[in-house]
Amino acid sequence: MKTLIVGSGAREHALAWKLRQSPALDELHAAPGNPGIASLGMCHPVRAEDAEGLLSLSRALGIDLVVVGPEAPLVAGLADTLRHAGVAVFGPTRSAARLEGSKAFAKDVLEAAGVPTARRLAVARPPCVVKADGLAAGKGVFVCRTREELDAGLSAAARLGSDFLVEELLEGEEVSLFAISDGSRTIGLSPAQDFKRIGDHDTGPNTGGMGAYSPVPGVGEPEVEELLESVHRPVLAELARRGTPYSGLLYAGLMLTADGPRVLEFNCRFGDPETQSVLPRLDGDLLPLLWGGATGELRADASLRDEAAVTVVVAAAGYPERSDSGTPIEGVEDAEATGALVFHAGTALHDGRLVTSGGRVLAVTATGADVAAARALAYEAVSRISFAGMQYRRDIALSAAVGHVRS
Repeated sequence: MKTLIVGSGAREHALAWKLRQSPALDELHAAPGNPGIASLGMCHPVRAEDAEGLLSLSRALGIDLVVVGPEAPLVAGLADTLRHAGVAVFGPTRSAARLEGSKAFAKDVLEAAGVPTARRLAVARPPCVVKADGLAAGKGVFVCRTREELDAGLSAAARLGSDFLVEELLEGEEVSLFAISDGSRTIGLSPAQDFKRIGDHDTGPNTGGMGAYSPVPGVGEPEVEELLESVHRPVLAELARRGTPYSGLLYAGLMLTADGPRVLEFNCRFGDPETQSVLPRLDGDLLPLLWGGATGELRADASLRDEAAVTVVVAAAGYPERSDSGTPIEGVEDAEATGALVFHAGTALHDGRLVTSGGRVLAVTATGADVAAARALAYEAVSRISFAGMQYRRDIALSAAVGHVRS
């Protein structure tokens, strides 16, 4: 099977790494890809937002399956363009992708489906959460416990140029749960927990994600099935009732509160950096799962390896306010020599040398018998990497490694 991955980040590199292992894979392509993906397949200089360019590329290469990584092309209707031309796509239609493209729409669907979520607030007063309605690359949510934080959050949301919602502030453990759906059948993957804030101990502004780990203590197979039954399947049924059936990856961001699970948000694609911790734990072939989701023939199951995975994101100086380009990166091969996986997030090749090209630069993932072992190896690998201004969190999965999830 000829497969095309759309995107250029660490999530897409992780997808390429896992798909490369499939005996059913004939050719692996990416658009635009990155230097890490280029070691696994062929990269093409077509932007993820260029729907017509991607359609032309798919036709020229004889692509059997397109796997869309980023959210923006899906929200813009890339899957519709490709499907109308007869190309199989793993990813929802534009109408179904509104679950991520509009938080107000997602809230309406959740309420209609009877799925517990945070209450909308008519008046913005702390404590609360301010959420930009549209896409914001993971940086459109503002937790406001004080009046000062609320004023700053409202100003930041306004600068994003979209409407915003105000919701109650929920307390508990956050969990990301991915589910693959073909429009009728739904299969859950391993739960993960990510770390959104830039600084240790969850301080500083939100980012696209500074690390993740899987599995999450207390969220085993029975709990995953309960969440699929109470969250994902009712939402998928509600979308089908509205005439917008959903196929692809439905990612629920959940808060496990004292009163039970509550949905914080939905994403319409694989999460980043959770994917880098989830896929190494997937035991078996990813390609049939994605093909089944894309074609309405989801028959395979997702079994998991009995091990843990921890991902640490290495970012550029100034992130998340700004990115970096052209700074030489050293030590990636040394990091990989430890047995860790180094997924490229924002890198480029300049005169044959690896350099920075973004805010989040690399995602370093290690596996081990438990979270503590995986975490130790991940940080050992990170210690081998260097570039000017490099920053990363030192506390990824720390609480889970010592026997309890973070509060």
